[in-house]
Formats: sequence, C-alpha cells, structure tokens
Amino acid sequence: MPKLPNDRPGAEDAIQTARSLFLRDDNYYGCAEAAMAALRTIYDLPEPADSSAAMVLNGGVAYSGGVCGAISGAALAVGELAGRRIPDHREAKRTARRLIQLVMAEFEQEFGSQNCSDLIDYEISIPDQHDAFIESGVWRNTCMKQIEFSVTRLHALSDEQIWAETVAALEDT
Repeated sequence: MPKLPNDRPGAEDAIQTARSLFLRDDNYYGCAEAAMAALRTIYDLPEPADSSAAMVLNGGVAYSGGVCGAISGAALAVGELAGRRIPDHREAKRTARRLIQLVMAEFEQEFGSQNCSDLIDYEISIPDQHDAFIESGVWRNTCMKQIEFSVTRLHALSDEQIWAETVAALEDT
C-alpha cells in the first residue's frame, strides 16, 4: 500500500494554518472546519476560510462521536482538489476516496481509532459534557494533534508533481 508524502516541505505551514484556526479562543472553527480550511489554504482553493461545508462534521458528524472531524474535514478538501485536478468525475471520486482511505488507515494506526468517541473522554453531544470538554482543554492537545496529523499527511498534495506521483502510486496497487 502506498504511503502519503508527509515528509515534503510545507508541513509546518499547514500545521501553523490549522493551529491558527483551531486554537482561536472563540472556538470559531471546529476540528473538521480547521482541517478543511487549512488544507484548502495550502491547496490554494477558492475561499479557503469558508468552512461552512464542514460545520456539521465536528465531533464525528454532529457531535455523534463518529469519524473524527480531522479526517472528514480533510476529506472535503481532498475531494475538492481531486475535482479540480481530475476532469472525469468518477475518477476524481475514486482517487479522493483512495487518498482518504490511506489517511484513515494511518490515523487509526497512530491513534488507535478513527472515531471521535474513542479519541476523547467526553460525550460532546450532551451540552454539559461539551462544556466540560471545552473547559478541560483536551481539544487544544488531543484534537489538535489529530488535525495536525491529517494536514501533515495531505499537505504535499498541493504540489502538482507530488499529486501526480501519489495518484500514479495509487494506480499501481
């Protein structure tokens, strides 16, 4: 199985962008929004700060504890990039899915799960638990590491040559 090119220059820029969004004191951007907006910025996609498509994905889709927003938000950005770079819609979908499958496998290996409910010790769909989660600062550390992981794994796809090499490697598997 191919690996994503996370050792390329630019990871620190992606991380700094994600941190500047996610660690705001007003909690404006959730995990999915920060991952999406950071990658959209790195990918030079239109209106990168518009994270509205990812709003409901925070906390594992509507705070349900499902797939971590760091993955789902990143998936939206990768899907948009694939749609712009691959004219055939079906092929763009297939490529985006395969790229995110790689991230998901690496994420699970790194963190032990892909699901928000397994990654944090709060049931954030319950208002008091969500408030405790915010107050605890867990999001500043645990969630930030997961966002950093996702954007680090995917940032290099902004380079068209790296994109082409990575997509070609997917075809060889």
